[in-house]
Amino acid sequence: MEERILNIYLVINNGYVEEFRAVCYEEAGSDDEKISLLKSKAAADFESAYKFDAPKDKKGVFMSYRKFSKLESRGKQFMLFEEIFSSFEVPQNPLVCVTPVVDGKILAQ
Repeated sequence: MEERILNIYLVINNGYVEEFRAVCYEEAGSDDEKISLLKSKAAADFESAYKFDAPKDKKGVFMSYRKFSKLESRGKQFMLFEEIFSSFEVPQNPLVCVTPVVDGKILAQ
């Protein structure tokens, strides 16, 4: 059965998450196969990925990567991706591969 899966990018510049990007696929197979596919396409997908705004505080300052990491350690980073999930109409608890892009360098495996 095919499922919508996402490559999501965190664009981090000077320690701040300044942008999200995402690419969606509809794929069948095991979760391991889907994750392998997403990882294999991470570097190539970045330039063509759809762009999304990253969160800012009341003063218009982007979230620090350190703060994002704290959310991630609590499993709450996905709250920040709601616009992405909604745009691609993915099911609840979608399979995603999150790739950081730090100061222009894609940190894909």
